[in-house]
Amino acid sequence: MPRIRPFRAGDEPALADICLKTADAGADATGVLQDDDLWAEIFVLPYVARHPEFAFVVEADDGRVAGYIVCAPDTVAFEDWFSTQWWPRHTRRWPEPAPATEDGSRQDGILRYAYGRRGGATQPFGDAYPAHLHIDLLPEAQGQGLGRRLIETLEQALRDAGVRGVHLVATAENAGAIAFYPRVGFAPLPSPQGTQAFGKRL
Repeated sequence: MPRIRPFRAGDEPALADICLKTADAGADATGVLQDDDLWAEIFVLPYVARHPEFAFVVEADDGRVAGYIVCAPDTVAFEDWFSTQWWPRHTRRWPEPAPATEDGSRQDGILRYAYGRRGGATQPFGDAYPAHLHIDLLPEAQGQGLGRRLIETLEQALRDAGVRGVHLVATAENAGAIAFYPRVGFAPLPSPQGTQAFGKRL
């Protein structure tokens, strides 16, 4: 029976692989960008580096990690740290792209997002929902209630830390995610075009 456990050092490669295998609106994003490593360096590895205490994984019967949830309890502080301490170490590998054009690549769009992360500017829900999360499960771990258990485990950790609300943002085409979050108590929030944000008070 799969179990939920806290993240521990050494899980990073498995988390990076899960991030890649679910990054394309829930589907495998291998080959979607010029560099597959970019997904994890933006969407999962900084979270376990900064806040391992708010990271939990699904461990399969054979010991493999098949899913995770990661969280920043204070979005504004996390975005400042990301922009000043985490992302600068990657700028030589992934230089800032030129201003957006209609024929720009998807990788350029994701890099613009990374370069624009500062002070919570990309997550404007910090007052009511100061924390934000990312959750991903491989197909083998889906449909078993493990996503709900990950959410509940994280919510308890946030409550214990005195965090009063949490939000997340899904791409508009990720129908599975958009259907899932209301089932675990998240309410839709006003969202930029192409995305759907959800929030939950704790």
